[in-house]
Amino acid sequence: MPTETTRDSEAPRAGVLSVSALLRSVRDTLERRFPLAWVSGEISNFTRAASGHCYFTLKDDAAQVDCVMFQGRAALLDWAPREGMRVEVRALVTLYEPRGRFQLRVEAMRQAGLGPLYERFLKLKQTLEREGLFDPDRKRALPAHPRRVGVVTSLAAAALRDVLTTLARRNPSVTVVVYPAPVQGVGAAERIAGMLARANERAECDVLLLVRGGGSIEDLWQFNEAAVAYAIRASAIPIVVGVGHETDVTIADFAADRRAATPTAAAEVAVPHRGDLLARLAELARRAGRETRRRIETTAQSVDGLARRLVHPAERLAAAGALVAQLGARLANATARRLDVPRYTLRALHQGLAAAAARRQALATAQLAELHGRLSMLDPRAVLARGYSISRNGAGEVLRDASRIAEGERLHTTLARGTIESEVKAKR
Repeated sequence: MPTETTRDSEAPRAGVLSVSALLRSVRDTLERRFPLAWVSGEISNFTRAASGHCYFTLKDDAAQVDCVMFQGRAALLDWAPREGMRVEVRALVTLYEPRGRFQLRVEAMRQAGLGPLYERFLKLKQTLEREGLFDPDRKRALPAHPRRVGVVTSLAAAALRDVLTTLARRNPSVTVVVYPAPVQGVGAAERIAGMLARANERAECDVLLLVRGGGSIEDLWQFNEAAVAYAIRASAIPIVVGVGHETDVTIADFAADRRAATPTAAAEVAVPHRGDLLARLAELARRAGRETRRRIETTAQSVDGLARRLVHPAERLAAAGALVAQLGARLANATARRLDVPRYTLRALHQGLAAAAARRQALATAQLAELHGRLSMLDPRAVLARGYSISRNGAGEVLRDASRIAEGERLHTTLARGTIESEVKAKR
């Protein structure tokens, strides 16, 4: 098919390389032919991507080459590369295949001209760091309100004038003691260390400033010596180091209790501004005044309350007497009320009982009259009064049957009035 014919025509023929295969071969050849090497030049077109990777051009008077430094390596730098800075890079020669672009993959970077000194700096820094000389826990806190400040520097240094001017401006009441020491040249490190030890022996200052103005790496090298770092850590007095400019970093900065970017900054760090102190003092005075007024007012209110509760004994006795009388009257009233209730109840019960008794008596009287009437109707004497009589034999038995009476038997007959005795002559 036409499509298959087109594909066959585009496929590489024997002995013909594709672009990617060619570039891959060139890359491998470059990386084998040129191992890691140091290359010096000037930084141009420097950019740092959001990923942290750094891209720049390294150039000299006759040529230039693209460079890339990946984020993992760039993060190890303790200084910031800038446009126009001369540097030395340790890089691998390679090829960026997607663009066919020759470039250097940078593994390390240092400022140009620092070669051997910079290597010494890194080696000493690693050694002292392993010894714990830079441990944050070993750093001493600066005094909040120093009265006397010691300055270790050269008497001819411009840094001394900057420090004295700054201290006088911030707090003229602070006393300054200068401990002169060379800050440059052979043997200066030992002289600096010795002056720090002497300042500690005299123990007349609250804080020490070790300062020096800017200069080349060679000029500042005395502050990269181990003797100075050990003397800083051995000091019983807190030390602020302000050496060079803001971008300058020395071993003394890592060993110091506080690093300042410049000598002037060191003076500002060590001594608070008098205006700030006065403002703070005024605020504390206002707060103390408010607290004092609050406590006085609270105490006054307490005194007023106690005064209201304080009563003369006679008044207290009179009040107690009145209270007793009042309670007595209330007790009498309560007792009377308690007695009235049973009295009223008893009276009511008596009246009710009398009425009930009268009703009961009347009823009983009526019943008795009725029973008396009934009984009267059954009374033998009433029958006798109507003309009847009762006869009994000698045994006292009432006679009811004539057949049970014998002739000649004596009888007793009871009439309505009186009794008679008779003898039976005959019976029928």
